[in-house]
Amino acid sequence: MEILQNAEFWVLVALVILVVALVAAKVPHAAGKALDAHGQRIQSELDEAAKLREEAQALLASLKAQRAEAEAAAKDMLDTAKADAERFAAEAKAKLDEQIARRADLAERRIANAEAQAAAEVKAAAADLAAHIAESVLSARIAGAKSDPLVDAALAQLPNKLN
Repeated sequence: MEILQNAEFWVLVALVILVVALVAAKVPHAAGKALDAHGQRIQSELDEAAKLREEAQALLASLKAQRAEAEAAAKDMLDTAKADAERFAAEAKAKLDEQIARRADLAERRIANAEAQAAAEVKAAAADLAAHIAESVLSARIAGAKSDPLVDAALAQLPNKLN
């Protein structure tokens, strides 16, 4: 009975009694349930994480689509703005050309009027000068001679021409 005096034997016996007591108390079953419950919790968390990931991917796809739409709309607005700017520039150029043409016509008319007025003033001045010269010539002839030889000759021819 050397075995009964061996300490390792008693440790083995205590271990077997402990295991039997644990099995009798259904500790392995409870531990299995606890592990199963923990595994189910982990699985439900994984499922929830997968669901959240899918939702996030769907949201990301939606945001990418909205971004693409917004970029397309911005491009359309930019193209429209460029077309409007080009149209406004063309209209402004046409209006400017028309205004320049009107002002050039107005300037030409003013120049023509000024030329006509200047010509009329020159003619009037020339007529005044000719009248003044004629007056001075006639005054000098009348003062120098009591009768004008041309008038006398015209008067002499008058009776012949009246007959």
